[in-house]
Amino acid sequence: MKEGRSDFRIFQHTFFRMNKLTTLFLGTVLSSSMLPGWTAAPPKPYGAIPTPAQINWQRMEFYGFIHFGLNTFTGREWGYGDEDPKIFNPTDFNASDIVSTFKKGGMKGMIYTAKHHDGFCAWPTKSTDHNITKSPWKNGKGDVVREFALACKKHGIKFGTYLSPWDRNNADYGKDGYLDVYYKQIRELLTNYGPVFEIWFDGANGGDGYYGGAREKRNIGDAEKYYNFEKIVEMIRKIQPSCIIWGAGHYGDARWGGSEKGHVNYPHWSTVGLNGGGGGTGKRGGERWVPAEGDTTINHAGWFWHQGQASRVKSPEELMQVWFDSVGRGANLILNVAADKTGRLDPADVKSLLEFKELRDKLYARDYALGATVTASQTRGNDKKFSPSNMTDGNIETYWAVEDDNLTPTAVITLPKPATFDVIRLREQTRLGQRVDSFNIDAFVNGKWVCIDNEGKTIGNQVMRRLNRPITTQKLRLRITGSQATPCISEFSLFRQPAGAVRPSIFRRGDNLVIIADGKNKILYTTDGSEPKAGSPVYSQGAKFTESGIVKARCQFSNGKLGPVSQAKFGISKSTVHKDISERLPLFNRALYLQVKEVLDVNKAQRHIRGGIATRKKYKGT
Repeated sequence: MKEGRSDFRIFQHTFFRMNKLTTLFLGTVLSSSMLPGWTAAPPKPYGAIPTPAQINWQRMEFYGFIHFGLNTFTGREWGYGDEDPKIFNPTDFNASDIVSTFKKGGMKGMIYTAKHHDGFCAWPTKSTDHNITKSPWKNGKGDVVREFALACKKHGIKFGTYLSPWDRNNADYGKDGYLDVYYKQIRELLTNYGPVFEIWFDGANGGDGYYGGAREKRNIGDAEKYYNFEKIVEMIRKIQPSCIIWGAGHYGDARWGGSEKGHVNYPHWSTVGLNGGGGGTGKRGGERWVPAEGDTTINHAGWFWHQGQASRVKSPEELMQVWFDSVGRGANLILNVAADKTGRLDPADVKSLLEFKELRDKLYARDYALGATVTASQTRGNDKKFSPSNMTDGNIETYWAVEDDNLTPTAVITLPKPATFDVIRLREQTRLGQRVDSFNIDAFVNGKWVCIDNEGKTIGNQVMRRLNRPITTQKLRLRITGSQATPCISEFSLFRQPAGAVRPSIFRRGDNLVIIADGKNKILYTTDGSEPKAGSPVYSQGAKFTESGIVKARCQFSNGKLGPVSQAKFGISKSTVHKDISERLPLFNRALYLQVKEVLDVNKAQRHIRGGIATRKKYKGT
């Protein structure tokens, strides 16, 4: 019995140890996501996500448009379709020089208008006689498309093409017969000229035109149905799978930014609904990933070259404003620089383009947050792979993530040393979708946290937030205040605007107008809604503005150049209203004054009561 009892105890002890180990093992498995070094699963993709081609396209950020065709020689923006191809005869066209200039301007690609609405094809197409073989240029043996495609390859930037669906020359436009012509043109452009990174389908479709001599208006009705964009997209995918399709109804990969000024709206979503749309805003939680493209021209003259346009070129400072309003809101920017009748770019356009590049280089010259130490309220699974320091490691692919149920995490960024900056750039890891709805940014100044941006909304591909004035600090705090799914933040960067990009901030304190810039340059302003220019009033502290209206302001730099324009709309100031009620109203309507005074006195008494309650709560700690 004694021996048997001993064996039982051994068995009991062994069983107890095994049970304990099993429990410990299971506990370890269940809590493994909380152990440092354990590989936590990444967040699942949320909503619509970009294709690899769309990712690559969005990271291009900036590329050029070039309009060059019959309209160049007629001075029209939209050719009627009856123009003689013989007028196309540039005397000094050099595609390599143009593409080289685009590259020097920081453009990552070029899109050429191979056919505009007039129907003239700038390549030797077999689809129509209205093409470059009928021009005297190079004795009818020229091919502008080929020369641009080869020049892009030579200089290492990407080539794209614009092919207007509308054709004001073709006799069959609006009828079934035109579609065979148009499909043939698409195939030629995507088959004969190497890789095409983007094909552009314009939204202008139908109206008056030559139409082979009919000279009438033609309406195609539903463009998607007429052109059969579904078939077109299928054809493009087979020929050039990585080509970004701009437009094409709700079948395309990219969309219009909403204006031809290059601006997109904010907040900004890269997603749209199943039926497309979205414009410059997009659709929160949209079913398709279709990012926006801001498009504009380098001058105010138009898309094609026009006589005297040199005097209407946009300044580099104006272009920086466009940059922040497009690229800085998550869209791409396509900037048109047109060739003249000789086939050359206008020197004024080139000068502005290159100086625009200099301003951007100065902006991005230093990221003050690079290498910063980052701590966070949470890290997904305590896994270093999702560390908050990923936001400042200079790698766009790495990102900070938290647990799935955490939609409002916080991160503190400590810089290597104090820095002065006025631009904050954020990116999401968009391979997992666009998630963030809103965020705030604080700076640690004079021993306390101060909110420096409480109006951050969407992030997505990227967002650049410009502050009212430069901030100097060593510590910042990012607070995600709203998100559709757990945030995945890949980048937090800090930059300082170059002088030419500074845009004043305008607000009012009491009766005083307050306009803030960088403190180094004069501020010109107007209060009648007109554009400030040389000779406009120079802002100084204490300037009064009590009336309603639009105030505009811009910096004038030491070299005399003018910066981008800011504006603010105001109503009548409170002091003016008070003076009107207390001093002026009794003079012409005593009875009305007494009625208004009674209402104001009641309101004043209520404010005092609410203030007293708030004070008592404060000191009671409730």
